[in-house]
Amino acid sequence: MPASPSTARAINDRLALRLLQQEGPLTAGQLKQLTGLSRPTVADLVERLTAAGLIAVVGEAGEQRRGPNAKVYGIVADRAHLAALDIRTEGVAVTVADLVGRVLAEASAPIADDTGTGPAVEQAVALVERVVKEAGADRLHTVGIGAPGLIDPASGELRDSSGLPQWHRRLVAALQERLPEARVSVENETNLAALAEQRDGVARDRDTFVLLWLGHGTGAAVVLDGELRRGASGGTGEIGFLPVPGTAALPSSTDCEGGFHSLAASAAVVDLAARCGVPAESGQEPPAVGVVRSAVGVVRSAVRDVRALETGSGVSESPTAVPTAVPAARFLAARFLDALADRLAVGVAAVVAILDPGCVVLGGEVGQAGGDELAARVQDRIARMTPLPTEVRTTALGGSAVLRGALLTARDRAQEELFAPGERPVQRW
Repeated sequence: MPASPSTARAINDRLALRLLQQEGPLTAGQLKQLTGLSRPTVADLVERLTAAGLIAVVGEAGEQRRGPNAKVYGIVADRAHLAALDIRTEGVAVTVADLVGRVLAEASAPIADDTGTGPAVEQAVALVERVVKEAGADRLHTVGIGAPGLIDPASGELRDSSGLPQWHRRLVAALQERLPEARVSVENETNLAALAEQRDGVARDRDTFVLLWLGHGTGAAVVLDGELRRGASGGTGEIGFLPVPGTAALPSSTDCEGGFHSLAASAAVVDLAARCGVPAESGQEPPAVGVVRSAVGVVRSAVRDVRALETGSGVSESPTAVPTAVPAARFLAARFLDALADRLAVGVAAVVAILDPGCVVLGGEVGQAGGDELAARVQDRIARMTPLPTEVRTTALGGSAVLRGALLTARDRAQEELFAPGERPVQRW
């Protein structure tokens, strides 16, 4: 049955908007070529979308740079403003962007462990309001939130957890109250990181992969055949609860201590480094990130020096390298990275045996700090533990992946609504 004229117009409008989103500003002629629509049909849809306030003339093209065919149309970026939040145990980060995803303002703030629930929520909401003001946005159309913990697939709400701060759940409700016109949604942080890696990171060429989050805690996100899998209760990827050898006890339904968390979370990484004789360095970044980054630097400097000696070009004098005259430091750093890879391989092997994803991305700040040195070690161990070929990659986005994933989902949701078939109000957000 052929589509009605109104449905056909809506489909054509949506197609044109998607092309403008993906390709950037285009002329009517370019829209005609890319859509395959007739010239009169393209002229009609351009007029409709302009009247709806979704597109506008942003320049001219061609040698003469005049006439209707030279006009270049683009999406009206300030048609809607979006916010993305990354809620962590120790603080919150906020980004405000326009409809095409251009970041207008961003900020982050720590929230101390001893801060009460009410004050913590007020701190976070005040940060959001300040960033919105700095971005010059009158109001927000959509807010995407990334948070640790389980998201109820039926209600879309962050489930209560004894292991996470209470202000996380309260913040979601508070934002909805303070921003009644905004569409507020929350998603597990690791899932958002995987979406960001799939769209903008190292998994762009993969329809199936698993992201292993390595940060303050551990988590995993599963993407199968291009789709993010959440599970019956929203708990797919709660790898911190995975029972593994090498721990003193078994995890419980309310505490992941004794599970993979006890081997790979930040506190465990720092403790492992100390056992291997690699001290944690004081600095601005988290201790686990610092100690892994330092160990990788030592190992890489050793490799550079060996290659330099082999080629006769001398010893590396990189100002960031640990003194190359200390072979003990090299040995301890390599031993630490090997021990960490042994631990990570236990969790990765379990994932590979069940899902056969073909690719595992080491994400989070610790995964980024480990880089190719850590990824290669994990891949080598997995190759010996399973017959299933598995590539281990390093995140391209690190800790920023959660915020980027939250922004991508907020933009998708806003565009889905604004670009949807049917009547479009001219009201501005």
